[in-house]
Amino acid sequence: MDPHLISDAERRFRGGTTVEARFEIPRPGFSVTVLFGPSGSGKTTALRLLAGLERADRGAIRFDGTAWSDADRGVHQPPQARDLGFLPQAYHLFPHLSVAANLGYGLASLNAHERNARVGELLTLLDLKGLEARHPGELSGGQQQRVALGRALARRPRLLLLDEPLSALDRPSQLRLRKELRDLLRALDIPTVLVTHDRAEALQLGDRLVVMDQGRVCQSGDIQQVFDRPTDPAVARILGVETVVRGRVEAISDGMVTVSVGPARILAADPGSLGAHAFVCVRGEDVAVERGCGPSPGTTARNRLPARITALHHEGSLIRISLDCGFPLESLVTRQACVDLGLAEGDQVCAILKAAAVHLIPHD
Repeated sequence: MDPHLISDAERRFRGGTTVEARFEIPRPGFSVTVLFGPSGSGKTTALRLLAGLERADRGAIRFDGTAWSDADRGVHQPPQARDLGFLPQAYHLFPHLSVAANLGYGLASLNAHERNARVGELLTLLDLKGLEARHPGELSGGQQQRVALGRALARRPRLLLLDEPLSALDRPSQLRLRKELRDLLRALDIPTVLVTHDRAEALQLGDRLVVMDQGRVCQSGDIQQVFDRPTDPAVARILGVETVVRGRVEAISDGMVTVSVGPARILAADPGSLGAHAFVCVRGEDVAVERGCGPSPGTTARNRLPARITALHHEGSLIRISLDCGFPLESLVTRQACVDLGLAEGDQVCAILKAAAVHLIPHD
């Protein structure tokens, strides 16, 4: 089956900046493709290329076999011809209109009965019943977000585009609404492309991930696969991998690799295609900390590294521990674990990590 959406287009800006929109949605129906990367990486421009709000200077965008954009042929369908819903970062609700009027604003082509019926469906779907007479200024942030989403959905689009849909909300509201938004998108059963720079939001909402940096698509694929197996050090850092260090491959045997990083020796699974050097990638949540580095019969971890605590950083209920193992390593533990172990800056400890938690990236 041909991909439902295939985009291989570029927008070139004066001054030399180029932004790629290069990814695909493999099938119709529910899925969330996340455009992920730091601020300024080109995510919103890529989304605007899909929406028809930017014109491609190279390449083409096809949806369900129809060319939305083709630079070589001079094709550029305007946004209203693409049958999509678009929710920008700023919701742009009309402050002088009620919730019902905002939801029905784009339904002028329907008669009054059909329009009222569709608004009623949206009020029920988005849990806005009883709020239809209120104005945006009388709503909470989460309610405003649902009204804006409803307006994007009013014409039953075949594709939904969301640009940082939770960024206008406070942190507690973001945490509460992530699952609600995922469940709602599943109920809509339409493909969605969503922009975010928040790692937790991407993981909770997405099915596929497109990692962008400096206008370029660096890696794309199944979201968990991309997060677990970044293909280069830049992608690993963008995805929030705290430790990315260069090591020397010492030995490969029985599917396992021994890599030296400074004075330390680390055992990891062999990803194949390794040369003399590799980048060692370790997430903080995969590093445990104990007192004493002697043998521990109760653990299956293959790596036990003597370390010194160089800093402790409080992050809510978690503590980020900076370690010196002959190379810098970070660990993320609960506050209670830190208290139970009585950890303090300068302490000598043992950093423990399983071989499966170490991801190696080949380095030429």
